Amino acid sequence: MDGQKKIKITDEKVALVKAEHFCAYQERSQQETRDKLYEMGLYPDAVERVISELIQGNFLNEDRFAKAYTKGKFAQKAWGRIKIKQGLKFKRVPDVLIKKALQTIDLDDYHAALTRIIEKKAATLTEKNELKRRYKLQQYAMSRGYEADLIADILKTSQL
Repeated sequence: MDGQKKIKITDEKVALVKAEHFCAYQERSQQETRDKLYEMGLYPDAVERVISELIQGNFLNEDRFAKAYTKGKFAQKAWGRIKIKQGLKFKRVPDVLIKKALQTIDLDDYHAALTRIIEKKAATLTEKNELKRRYKLQQYAMSRGYEADLIADILKTSQL
């Protein structure tokens, strides 16, 4: 009743093929792939050899991953830069690539997304006290990963 035991893979070639499929399905960070290979049961030196093979075969590319992650989280979930940066750091993407990926976000789109988020949340709030209402809107936008100064600017200019 314990369920099925995972079959451990110790052959490097089999692991490489599985990792190629894993990386071809969607963009992956090196750390995600490394974790998956360890989960398969590979030894550390074999894991590093497979990772280098994946990089040479262009299955793994941290720069491409960082840009895809940034684009996806901003476009689909409307996350702010702070939250995206935290997500990339969690996946152990180098700071240089994080900075480069965050620069791909268009400023006008970023402001528009934040404005949309605040307006949508404002429509659901029943708070009558103006200070409490603005505080709740600010906290909500910050929880979505947006910068406090940008939130304050938008709250000042919009009539909510």
